[in-house]
Amino acid sequence: MTRFIASLTLVLATLALPVSAQAACYADYKAKRDQPYELHYGVMQVSACDKGAAANEVRARLAQAGWVLLNVVSVFDDGGLAGRKANAGPYYLRF
Repeated sequence: MTRFIASLTLVLATLALPVSAQAACYADYKAKRDQPYELHYGVMQVSACDKGAAANEVRARLAQAGWVLLNVVSVFDDGGLAGRKANAGPYYLRF
């Protein structure tokens, strides 16, 4: 019986991996631009749910539009999107 439970647990864990690997990740961040001086708070979909890796991705994407990343506030999944939409305004999933 113990062998059956162990096998079943392994099968269930294997089936769960693709689902968790495909979960969407988002980062909320603060950025600035110097000419003219502007600040903004935004939300961006990122490929990694790790704050450090997300910061590198956010930094590169913002730089293409002339923005400088100040900091990544947090990294979260779909559950955190709705509460941040109003605060991000036009920078909600813009980049």
